[in-house]
Amino acid sequence: MEYAIGRIGRVIVARGFEGEDVYNGIEGIARKENIRSAAVMIVGGLRSAKVVVGPKNPYGPIEPIFRQFDDAREIAGVGTIFHDGNGPSLHLHGAIGRGDETIVGCPRGGANVFCVLEIVIMEIEGVDASRAPDPDTALKLLRLMSGATIV
Repeated sequence: MEYAIGRIGRVIVARGFEGEDVYNGIEGIARKENIRSAAVMIVGGLRSAKVVVGPKNPYGPIEPIFRQFDDAREIAGVGTIFHDGNGPSLHLHGAIGRGDETIVGCPRGGANVFCVLEIVIMEIEGVDASRAPDPDTALKLLRLMSGATIV
């Protein structure tokens, strides 16, 4: 395991409105405020999303399984923001439910707000980190740069 120690900087509280794109909104705030590293919490509703719920084969090449919905669901989620070479990149996972059905995973592909989404972004200062392509998985994975400790 590898780790770096930072501290909480600014705390941003935001509200997403009906139909807004979750990723564009959160990454847009991070871009405008020049946030390079952050922890993110969200609570509220999603109108629709395409959710990654796991790999098709846990031992083979990573190919995601998707579940899609467009019927307005509740979400409680956590994530991170790190730069990926193109700017701030949100990685978000959440529990998304309606009635007795729950999906847990990474909402992507048109994750849009239903009614209201409350967002808290906690900037992390003093950590040199980014997301970079990993040749083994073809995913953009967290890379800790200078000052990281390996245990």
